[in-house]
Amino acid sequence: MSDAIHEPARARLITDGPDPRPVPVVLGYDPGAPRTVRIRFPGGIEWAVDRDALEGGLRSPVTSGDIRVWPCGRVQLIVELHSPEGVAVLQFDSAPVIRFLRRTHEEAGADGGTRPAPGPSAVRA
Repeated sequence: MSDAIHEPARARLITDGPDPRPVPVVLGYDPGAPRTVRIRFPGGIEWAVDRDALEGGLRSPVTSGDIRVWPCGRVQLIVELHSPEGVAVLQFDSAPVIRFLRRTHEEAGADGGTRPAPGPSAVRA
């Protein structure tokens, strides 16, 4: 898949250890699949996340299949990924995710089926 939008982001992998580990990821969006955001990890690992779930998770807990998303305070977002191999919990700063989601709405244009891009109120708890 060739994404129309791809944006590098930093996530922190939450572990049992004392400090989260930084993980470089790329957020990807293809208007051919307007409801999907791809999170790409080093080594070619990729997760597809429902765009509406990612947006909704900025405001309140959302579950979509094997993925849970919820706000963490006013400025962070947690994405929990479940697989047969285990669970990964990632923490993102909300602002870059909101900017990325706005770009996806701009790319989608007059799709008619898209909701308004998330704004500053999306990060209020």
